Amino acid sequence: MATHWTIGADAADPQRLAEFWAAALGYILEPGYDDPDGASIVDPDDVGPAIGFLRVPEPKTSKNRLHIDIRVAGPGERDAASAERMRTKAAALVDLGATQVREDFYGPELGHIVMLDPEGNEFCVG
Repeated sequence: MATHWTIGADAADPQRLAEFWAAALGYILEPGYDDPDGASIVDPDDVGPAIGFLRVPEPKTSKNRLHIDIRVAGPGERDAASAERMRTKAAALVDLGATQVREDFYGPELGHIVMLDPEGNEFCVG
């Protein structure tokens, strides 16, 4: 049996990041978690790890050493349909406050889209 674990993230505005990532991943705010300096989101199906956000005073200063990849392309080779799924998800995330940085290609096909969350943390849609 695997060990349950949580990803922890520093944040300037934990509630804002929790709301963004909950929408991005199909998670929900953790029921009963009420802390003005923190927030937590959980998988409503209790499959994926929880993600906690803790308020810190210092701003982000460099590239993430760890980031979340959102996988919507589907299995198998990249094609026009997988590119459409990635671009659709990226557009929805921009509407939630993300910034699209660039599209990276694997040969002629779209491989993944590099993005920033509302606080400038890098992640990919692939």
